[in-house]
Amino acid sequence: MEVIRDISDFPQLSHAVVTSGTFDGVHIGHQKILKRVRERARQSNGQSVVITYWPHPRLVIFPDDNDLKLLSTIEERIEQLRSYGIDYLLIIPFTKEFSRTSSRSFITDVLVRTINTKVLVIGYDHRFGKNREGSFENLKARSAQYGFEVEEIPRQDVDDVAVSSTKIRKALEEGDIETANRYLGRNYPLTSVVVEGDRLGRTIGFPTANLALPANHKQVPGQGVYAVWVRHAQEKHPGMMNIGMRPTVEGTTLTLEVHILGFDRDIYGQTLTVEFVALLRHEQKFDGLEELKAQLALDKEQTKQLLHH
Repeated sequence: MEVIRDISDFPQLSHAVVTSGTFDGVHIGHQKILKRVRERARQSNGQSVVITYWPHPRLVIFPDDNDLKLLSTIEERIEQLRSYGIDYLLIIPFTKEFSRTSSRSFITDVLVRTINTKVLVIGYDHRFGKNREGSFENLKARSAQYGFEVEEIPRQDVDDVAVSSTKIRKALEEGDIETANRYLGRNYPLTSVVVEGDRLGRTIGFPTANLALPANHKQVPGQGVYAVWVRHAQEKHPGMMNIGMRPTVEGTTLTLEVHILGFDRDIYGQTLTVEFVALLRHEQKFDGLEELKAQLALDKEQTKQLLHH
């Protein structure tokens, strides 16, 4: 997949089959659109193209909105789209100026002149342009004038399990990893850098890698202990992760700690990707470190069973 971040660098294509959207999380509803784009491109011996935007439009239009949480960073989104076999990804920098672009200008300047669109595939009720004025009906009425075909994915195909990024975020907040992963079609990932902790875990036989809280409004699952897979370099390890305030030791700030089973290396400053598999339990306060240690041993056995390790 070729990633293009400057619209002026977009190549001349013979038969572009295009879709456009934020694709936050690239969930199973999005995946149906991507599959159709690939199919149409293959049928015409053409090229599949995804247009996406960064930063997320809401962060630009409502800069004071601190409630928005994202399922994927732009780096994660690129890799997720790459895994679905898209040929070209155009990332348009979303600015206040761009938000004022009319749907007509977007069609003529981006879809027609820049990309040479032959087929535009859009999800049910997808809108674009200033004030979201561009609609399927609007496009359909002018498709002959613009020189491309418009195909809308029916609602039942995109939304057959009522998938939406909002529902996935809510599931993650509640620790309902099973629902989130089912809607995503993969384990929910979180990537961050290992930072110095207080090394308490090491004293009770459960050393942990402390992760920095991710930036860019990335959604962190709700407080609790999770069975996870941990990707480090080219390796994949089973692990259990605690997200919470650590009430047993009177913690005052949210921490992300992952105990990687059978792993004991110095990885400070290195990047880990944690893939959430299941919630083991919600965070709780124990009567001292011995009781906590006993519970962690039980968590470890449950993690091994869940991950078949």
